[in-house]
Amino acid sequence: MPNWRRTGDSITAAYRIRYHGGVALIVHVADVERLISHHADIDLRWDHVRFTVTTHDVGHKLTPADFDLAQRIDKIAAAHEARPLAE
Repeated sequence: MPNWRRTGDSITAAYRIRYHGGVALIVHVADVERLISHHADIDLRWDHVRFTVTTHDVGHKLTPADFDLAQRIDKIAAAHEARPLAE
């Protein structure tokens, strides 16, 4: 997953998108998260959105559910024409 970076027991990706587009992106991701019962920590800025994924209920460890969510976020971000942001 080239857009994602591992930091400890979490993975993070950021996408360049203007603020209102970022809000729409977050709502789309939140709808999917609700369906799969797995959620990212989200940071919205005026020109980008950052997602951090880990499994909180197993002591902040990475699990297959984290990588599944990350792949889903990549697809949703592409659908919103958000571009990966190198950090």
